[in-house]
Amino acid sequence: MTKSTTQTLVQRLGIIAISIFLPIAIAFTQIPAAYAFDAPELLPETYSNVIDLGKFLNEAEELALDQKLTKFEDQTGWKLRVLTQIDRTPGRAVKGYWGLDDRSVMLVADSRGRNLLNFSVGDGVYPLLSRSFWIELQSRYGNQFYVREQGYDQSILSAIDAIATCLDQDGCAVVPGIPQEQWVLTLITSIVGGVIFGFAGHPRKDGEIFAWKWALIFTPLWGMLFISFGLGPVVTRTSEWVPIVRNVAGFVGGAVVAYLIPSPKRVTPTPEAR
Repeated sequence: MTKSTTQTLVQRLGIIAISIFLPIAIAFTQIPAAYAFDAPELLPETYSNVIDLGKFLNEAEELALDQKLTKFEDQTGWKLRVLTQIDRTPGRAVKGYWGLDDRSVMLVADSRGRNLLNFSVGDGVYPLLSRSFWIELQSRYGNQFYVREQGYDQSILSAIDAIATCLDQDGCAVVPGIPQEQWVLTLITSIVGGVIFGFAGHPRKDGEIFAWKWALIFTPLWGMLFISFGLGPVVTRTSEWVPIVRNVAGFVGGAVVAYLIPSPKRVTPTPEAR
């Protein structure tokens, strides 16, 4: 074995060792989280439910939000707090400043991450708002596309409105309201379900107007598209009738169009051909 071959082998073994032990070392290394910092000097002298270090809200929005959260706490007993930050954070000092407990929710807006919103949720909140609720809330109002189109302020205010609405009505399974993009998707699935229903109902016998037997056979397919993916997300997220009526109209329209499209006729053999 030559000297160069030995060096190459040692280098490869070193790379393998690093690739194995480095992730293990990182996994067992305790990395201080953001809340490990303690900077009480960043807290405002005058008590407020909103600490806007990131300057994501204008003065009018900050004042209105502070008053809204105070009124909400007086009426329901739930504490909602908002902290915005970029490169400075008071860290764990906010816990004592706000007196955060099991009935508290702190929204943290930090523009440094891929998602603007994070939430610190008290244990008493989870029975009403599950972890899936917070994931959906974060992905809906904190994603980069929403923030770019609506702004930091609307992202924060919309998320707070959703939390307050759900806590006021003793919990939500999903985030209330349905985004335009999601509704369009439900409309498309409703139309596709209607098309399948219409094609399945094409008459296959002489004198038959609608093939109910075949329509029922295809129920799992068009029913899943129309009911599960078309109406389900709308009904569970909003009480408005307009999107429901539109989806039903889309299903009916798709079914009618598909039914009216001529289907290939089966050729009945003539006696001579037999």
